[in-house]
Amino acid sequence: MANRIALFNLSIPRIRILHYSWMAFFVTFLIWFAHASLMPTLKTYFHMTDAEVKAILMLNVALTIPARVLIGVLVDKIGPRKSYSGLLLVSGLLCLLFAAAQTYQQLAVMRFLLGFVGAGFVIGIRLISEWFPAKEVGIAEGIYGGWGNFGAAVASMSMPFIAMHVVGGPDGWRAAVATTGVIAIVYSYFFYRGVRDTPEGSTYFRPMKSGGLEVTTKGDFWFYLVMTAPLYLALVLLTWRLSPAGLKLLSEPQAMIAYGAIAILTAYQYFKIWQVNKHLFVPNAPVPPRYQFKQVAVLNLAYMACFGSELAVVSMLPQFFIDHYDVSKSLAGLTAGCFAVMNIFARPGGGYLSDASGRRKVLMICLFGQTIGYLLMSQMGNSGWTLAMAVAVVLTTSIFVQGACGAVYSIVPLIQRRMTGQIAGMAGAYGNVGGVVFLTVFSMVSPVGFFYVLAGTAACAFIGSYFISEPRGHMIEVHPDGRVERIAVE
Repeated sequence: MANRIALFNLSIPRIRILHYSWMAFFVTFLIWFAHASLMPTLKTYFHMTDAEVKAILMLNVALTIPARVLIGVLVDKIGPRKSYSGLLLVSGLLCLLFAAAQTYQQLAVMRFLLGFVGAGFVIGIRLISEWFPAKEVGIAEGIYGGWGNFGAAVASMSMPFIAMHVVGGPDGWRAAVATTGVIAIVYSYFFYRGVRDTPEGSTYFRPMKSGGLEVTTKGDFWFYLVMTAPLYLALVLLTWRLSPAGLKLLSEPQAMIAYGAIAILTAYQYFKIWQVNKHLFVPNAPVPPRYQFKQVAVLNLAYMACFGSELAVVSMLPQFFIDHYDVSKSLAGLTAGCFAVMNIFARPGGGYLSDASGRRKVLMICLFGQTIGYLLMSQMGNSGWTLAMAVAVVLTTSIFVQGACGAVYSIVPLIQRRMTGQIAGMAGAYGNVGGVVFLTVFSMVSPVGFFYVLAGTAACAFIGSYFISEPRGHMIEVHPDGRVERIAVE
């Protein structure tokens, strides 16, 4: 049975850590999506074409995929306190440079680099897992993820207001964006001063080797290689969309340089994976405490199905309602915003139910509900479907989508403590892979086909979740001096 947590009792150290954490995540999303609601203004200011606007939106998520993997390695190695503080500081400075851009090229480069801020989510997952016991970790991770995600909604509502009404003038957008950068820089100081990596007396377990996940069998090694490939194939897909074959924002030589850089990055990642795990191919070599990599693989697919579909649906829903129900832009935007706003309630709800009723069961229920929801959404716009019916289906589907996100991250910290950052980073990166893939699919098929693809992916994740092993008993970690510690996971 899950415990209720005293959410507003700040005298409890772990509650203070929770609030520091979700606020840090909130700030990263505030920065990451500060430009989205300002795109009409930016389009006019920089005389952008429609293709250039699409390119900016795609560049915004490109770096996040490898960054979440990299940040996962970093947080496991140096700890959440330094990692989050550094990320907030660097991202704040990049945000100021974005606000100072004078040309489209400068704007595009800074937007690409700001995709780095989307990796902040991974750090809090490890930090929360250090401070909360297994019986509370689901609800705590859900609050962290759900409340932090709300930063995107606040950015959408506040940036145009600051630009037009607080500052005004053609450069009002610069002040609005710069404000988020200043907030990040200031909060990086408060986070560094207020947070510790672990409760007093606890050990912060680090991987024995860094650069890739440690796996414990030869079969898991090959499985890991296969699961790594989509992370880089998504970058290839992004490059193709920006190349002369797609949006024509990159020249042929520029596209080839990008493909080459992705190939080098991929080769380096596979080399690090081999370095970390080559002992598996040495007879009688010692192996670290065992865990099942299938747990990681299924959670990757599940997060791709839930968070990846959220990214895509929120992007396409406003225009869908305008086209099919003849509503105003503001009403259409409000409807899409409601899909994301459900994060505040449904992510913590998914985490709480996971703690209380079983993590595997709740994940399967949410993915099944998500599958049915997307199948129903594929019928929106048909005769007999009123606007009220469509909105009701959208909101109900969103509850299952966000609940699945919460359920995924109720399991991630219970697989292997010393690698929680890397596991969270890989699952988070798969969420962004889903966003890239689903938006690409949407550009090629009808909305009906798009929702069918989302439903099919959710159905595959539902089937995969059947093979998750419910966390039981203890995970084993080894101290540097050889002492073994058993950490309860139920």
